[in-house]
Amino acid sequence: MRKMNGEEFDELVSFFDSMARTSWLKQIHDTLKEMTGLWNGKDVLDVGCGTGRLLLRGAEEANRLVGVDLSSEMVKASIQQFFYHELSGKSEFLVADAEKLPFKDDSFDLALSTCVMFLLPDPVQGIKEMCRVLKTGGQIAMLNPSEKMSQETAVQYAKEKGISGFERIALLKWSNVSTKRHRYTTEEMTELLENLQFTEISHSEVLGGLAIITIAKKKETTLK
Repeated sequence: MRKMNGEEFDELVSFFDSMARTSWLKQIHDTLKEMTGLWNGKDVLDVGCGTGRLLLRGAEEANRLVGVDLSSEMVKASIQQFFYHELSGKSEFLVADAEKLPFKDDSFDLALSTCVMFLLPDPVQGIKEMCRVLKTGGQIAMLNPSEKMSQETAVQYAKEKGISGFERIALLKWSNVSTKRHRYTTEEMTELLENLQFTEISHSEVLGGLAIITIAKKKETTLK
């Protein structure tokens, strides 16, 4: 599968920031934050951070917030966002590849990734990297489209929920990209994470089952 480059996303900053503020994605971000619990004193990494809106949800609690994105313009937007909220002192954003994170082993307590892993040419390598930079007992939290996601099912969901305008456009664009990339069943994701020595794996369906939030914990012994 073709590898993406940051420039493809540079012109989409406004679109992705608006998408992060749609009612459906805001609700998913709220659910993910709730599932990861309090971030008190934690060092938190967001892989594919976009404009930083997910990290903002626990910014007051966390010890340190780090976001990486392939797009330099997304990174700039995140830096501006956190400067505006007077959180520059505890945050750092940098351009980086999810399949080759520029951090030492065992650096973070929590690693997040929403709407990203399924886009990678090799999602397993991306998840391996998140595992590598997590401390023992650290938590991984991801949002990925499920095998049920398609243009047809997204249209039906939008109709049932009365989602219209930009919110509908954003959902359909996400579904369209999903069908061209990677989709996982909960069983497939569980097996993948177990093979990477994760434990306490749980899944929560969102968007009527079109997407899945996955939470897991890094075991004592992990694959490198």
